[in-house]
Amino acid sequence: MVRTNVWPGAVAVLTVACGGAGSGPGKQPVAAYADPKACAGCHSEIARSYQLTGMGRSIGRPSPDKRGVFTHLPSETTYTVFLRDGEVYQRRQRESYVAERRADFTIGSGNHAQSLLSRNKEGKFVELPLTWYAAKGGYWEMSPGYDRADHEDFRRVVPDECLFCHSSYAQPLQAIDCQRCHGPGRAHAESSGREPIVNPKKLNRERQIEVCMQCHLETTSSPLPNAIRRFDRGVFSYRPGEPLADFMLHFDHAPGAGRDDKFEIAGAAYRLRKSACYQKSQMTCSTCHDPHSVRRGAEAAGCQQCHATAHNPGAACTECHMPKRRTDDAVHVIMTDHFIQRRLVDRPPPKKQTVYRGEVSLYYPERLPAAPESEAYLAIAQVQHGSNLEAGIPRMEAALAKLAPSQPEFYFELAKAYSKKGSEETAVRWYEEALRRKSDFRLAVKGLAASLLALRRFDGAVELLAAVRDPDARMLTNHGQALLELGRVDEAAQVLNRAVDANPDLPEPHDLLGLLWLRRGDQKQAESRFSDALAVQPDLASAHANLASLLAGRKDLAKAQSHFLKALAYDPGAAETHRNYAFLLILMHNYDRARSEFEAAARLSPTRSQARLDLAELEQAAGRPDAAAAQYRLALQQSPDFAEAHYGLGKLLVERNKLDDGLAALRAAVRVNPRYHAANLALGVLLLRSGNAAEARVHLEQAASGGDPAIRQLATRALGSVR
Repeated sequence: MVRTNVWPGAVAVLTVACGGAGSGPGKQPVAAYADPKACAGCHSEIARSYQLTGMGRSIGRPSPDKRGVFTHLPSETTYTVFLRDGEVYQRRQRESYVAERRADFTIGSGNHAQSLLSRNKEGKFVELPLTWYAAKGGYWEMSPGYDRADHEDFRRVVPDECLFCHSSYAQPLQAIDCQRCHGPGRAHAESSGREPIVNPKKLNRERQIEVCMQCHLETTSSPLPNAIRRFDRGVFSYRPGEPLADFMLHFDHAPGAGRDDKFEIAGAAYRLRKSACYQKSQMTCSTCHDPHSVRRGAEAAGCQQCHATAHNPGAACTECHMPKRRTDDAVHVIMTDHFIQRRLVDRPPPKKQTVYRGEVSLYYPERLPAAPESEAYLAIAQVQHGSNLEAGIPRMEAALAKLAPSQPEFYFELAKAYSKKGSEETAVRWYEEALRRKSDFRLAVKGLAASLLALRRFDGAVELLAAVRDPDARMLTNHGQALLELGRVDEAAQVLNRAVDANPDLPEPHDLLGLLWLRRGDQKQAESRFSDALAVQPDLASAHANLASLLAGRKDLAKAQSHFLKALAYDPGAAETHRNYAFLLILMHNYDRARSEFEAAARLSPTRSQARLDLAELEQAAGRPDAAAAQYRLALQQSPDFAEAHYGLGKLLVERNKLDDGLAALRAAVRVNPRYHAANLALGVLLLRSGNAAEARVHLEQAASGGDPAIRQLATRALGSVR
């Protein structure tokens, strides 16, 4: 018998990338901002030269001249950038699965790299897998974070937190304009300059460099977190001249953790702040850089302002003291290292870092006021990306007890931390606390739904998600899964089809619809839906496993085996897939391999008792009764009230003429489940053989009342011999 998997991914919650989670106002009202073109009316030359800078080209339209093909070996996928009807597309081919997405925007100036964005049906922007890199004359390779077998393909949503450093405040999805550094300019433009506007040159050193650090102070692009935006601030709400710490807090690895020499693509200010030149002078970024001009690096270096008698004043200082290097996080990018060093130390090539687990330290500002809110943010930094969960959770609970915040995000972060730890019951409590503060806080709704699904509290998940106004595709997917688990198949079909309509690029609702059609008994429709899921995500392990189970039931054993092997390659920790594959191997008479798969399922399963029962039945069928008995007993050690294991062990012992032990095991099976008709039949027959007709009658009558015709017939026949 091959069982069908239930997709586990439906309980996943989209987490906010590129900064901290938050439910602030998001895009702020743009009324205070001028049309970026208005600046050119009075500042034509500056506006002209600024358009040539990297910031002035931070977002644009794809170039029809940049085309190419790249095969990514780890995922065995070929990507093609091509032109159709004057528009740029990326095509993905993996085995027989082909998909195409139109490139709507570029992100990045192209000085070092330029990635492509596509707008999906939900209106969200998705990063495409190939990026164009400027080195070596220009070439296509995988986007940062994609150079791995299990990358996100066409599914990496780009949140506002990521667009923050690439787009205009006034008109998102246009390049950074003057107002990013000068602040809202509408009043200034409409008054022909009579109303003042921020001039960063007139700010003190700290406020001036913070204008740059709002985007160039990324301590790390790896999960830590590198920054948390304050929960009362929207994504696009920073104003030049205000303290950056009023908008966001920056964090770093603990000193001495072996991560002190990070050189990453968005960390120019982070590296500069390490330099003695920065620490012992009043220099800022504009000491060397004119933000209105394309001049940068050696041509603009202001080194001689302090080093007029340098050992070689005619040389380009940066070539030796700020050389270009390959960044750690975007390995195809070579850029200037802003850590100014007197003598260079040989730096080994960047290597893949392991996931960080340890203290998360405040980086900027260097200290916070001694207040409950400060401690709450410091505690959130420990848990937000799971860096320091064990120490961070009690620290965060203590901070919230003192602060008692009204903002839901604090409670959401604690709930998320408990969910990461696997404590879903406690997570539910804190998600509910978040929703008491803001009933429509969507991140908390998603998190609570995920925890309820993980706890198999499907009624609660349905009640929660049915009340959501304008649910997105992921909410609909989780709602549909909960309905399907409750057997409300027609309602599940409606909700899951809405999820597909909302975002056909989400693979999970297709997969769940496949399970739904299996419930309805339509294998052709189920196979089509599983194939749809794989067309969207060719490495979706659950869809391969579900399709394999369907094919095995159809006795298409070779194809079933192929999909089982793919499912296990993509998710080797899926106990149920190992178990179902073992059943297929039994059908293929490969008992040794089946035994190995059952053993793998037993190792991986949280309880292991079902896998032990499967192993016992396999050993018994193979004529190894001692091994079978050992597996039954291991199952009962794991689950003492496992009726099927008591029954199997009892039958085995009776067959081996160990009647007293067999009788005890069968009694245990019936004690655990009095309506277990097969166990009642076996116990009744054994009692009848031993002369206990009165007790035998009770169990045989119970067996005869069951729904299985074969058991009913045997029980009725045995009752005929009872006097």
